[in-house]
Amino acid sequence: MLAFVVVSHGDFAKGVVSSSYMIFGPQQKVQTVTFDLDEGPAELTRKLTAAVATFDDNDEVLFLVDLWGGSPFNAASRIVAEHTNRMGLITGLNLPMLIEAYTVRDKPINEVIAHLEETGKIGIKHLELLKDSEEDELL
Repeated sequence: MLAFVVVSHGDFAKGVVSSSYMIFGPQQKVQTVTFDLDEGPAELTRKLTAAVATFDDNDEVLFLVDLWGGSPFNAASRIVAEHTNRMGLITGLNLPMLIEAYTVRDKPINEVIAHLEETGKIGIKHLELLKDSEEDELL
């Protein structure tokens, strides 16, 4: 089973995981790591390493990170670079992406990453309301 480390600036990671559990139910092998204002990169790396250590040595691990190029991305990418055979990283974390990740966690990590990229994009939509005159034309 694919393990997840959900990483963000501030408490976003905790909130999105909590929301995902409300919708999909509690999940195994999910860790959250937050990067707080008073922390530096060394502390963040320590927290990421500790999160990964909670998984089995042979688990594939996917980091779901909030933002490309930020400190959480930089620290996680260094860990992934040392374990490319069993780790991956994707940014743009959102709730639809995380929920979908739970449904495909039995697949190989490279397939999951490609699928989640698309799911994350599809999860972004806008509401388009019809004006009264347009609604009348449809009737």
